[in-house]
Amino acid sequence: MTVCLLLLGAVALTAAVPVPRALTRAVWPEREPVVALWVWQCLVATVLLCCLAALVLSTAAVFRTVHDRVFAPAPPAVTAAYDLAAAPAWTAGLTLLLACGAAWTTAMLARELVEARRRRRLVRAHLRERVPDLPAGLPAARGPLLVLEDDYPDAWWMPGHPPQLVVTTGALHRLTGRQLDAVLAHERGHARARHDWLLHLSTALATGFPRVPLFAHFCDQTHRLVELAADDTASRRHGHVTTALALIELNQHRGVLSCANSHRLLGERVDRLLRPPPRLDRGRRALTAAGAALVPLLPLLITFAPGLTAM
Repeated sequence: MTVCLLLLGAVALTAAVPVPRALTRAVWPEREPVVALWVWQCLVATVLLCCLAALVLSTAAVFRTVHDRVFAPAPPAVTAAYDLAAAPAWTAGLTLLLACGAAWTTAMLARELVEARRRRRLVRAHLRERVPDLPAGLPAARGPLLVLEDDYPDAWWMPGHPPQLVVTTGALHRLTGRQLDAVLAHERGHARARHDWLLHLSTALATGFPRVPLFAHFCDQTHRLVELAADDTASRRHGHVTTALALIELNQHRGVLSCANSHRLLGERVDRLLRPPPRLDRGRRALTAAGAALVPLLPLLITFAPGLTAM
């Protein structure tokens, strides 16, 4: 069992520290943001699975009740292969540390979901106050598109039940028909890919473990890559130039082309749309996605290897 714990720790440290740092310096994620998002998710899954597997093994070694439940259906040879009775003295401390980490992760995820739901309720209540009154006899608007009377040009997708795309009249006046279609396609791309769930997950992990490089980079890169992926969805349907012009029109008053840190991503997105980088070929995309999908299997292979070899 000691070998399993050490291997799980090595895999988790590798996926949590050097790999994300190398991935943030890579150029190809800008060319394939969807594949890059998948790679980041696989890295996070790998670390979480390593911690979970180590928690189960160490808890089974420390507590006899857990040991009996985990290995109840296993043959005696499989139980003997793990040699839990010879667990090192630091196993109890590791169990406590991993249990606290699991509880903290669950608490951060629950907190993020509760906060997101609370913010959504407040936004919907605020929008109900701003929606213009319809003439008598007309039903209240409950469709997927909500238009607000506001000179401030803006458009965003609001998740929830039901999800709604909110557009201000300022955006309708500023954008052409094709540009508005590009904006709608961008926001629908967020909705179809359920980017809000990715953002909640990355924010919760980064908030709970801000000093872990993987979780900190995962949060930063997720916020960036979901926008690039939605830009690609819009540009494939309505053209790169049209999407870039729509982005500029919506954000011109915010200084989209300035060098300020808060607007740097907007400038990068416009530049990327006007000078789109070449995509990876289909074979490399498939190979990268398949390779990333195999990485989370490493913790499972390490955990089950002693039992499989004993059978």
